[in-house]
Amino acid sequence: MKPKEEGPASVPSYIDDAPKDAQKRLREMRACLLKAAPGATESLKWGVPALSYKRILFTYAAFKKHVSLFPTPAAIKAFAAELSEYKTSSSTIQFPLDKPLPVGLIRKIARFRVKESEEKDARWM
Repeated sequence: MKPKEEGPASVPSYIDDAPKDAQKRLREMRACLLKAAPGATESLKWGVPALSYKRILFTYAAFKKHVSLFPTPAAIKAFAAELSEYKTSSSTIQFPLDKPLPVGLIRKIARFRVKESEEKDARWM
């Protein structure tokens, strides 16, 4: 039996282990999200970076040709018009590595999610 590979031990090690082309975008996204959610706890959830208060606010991850932000479906619906040029699903936004990261839009989505998390019935996914 092959031993199970261990994942990264921290968010910085996750970023350092990500594909070279994605590392800059991950650092930009991390800085943006930390600024939009002051006081949030940074950790790894399911092997990817996450920010949380009492519950998870969002996670983000690197892939070969894009970085993804995973807010809630409500956040994606709220910004559907602004996200029209990006590939999305009910809970994922993909930002291609060959285009600038839309930091202003990410900040707005993150602030929406922070506000959403403060509401009584707001849940993660």
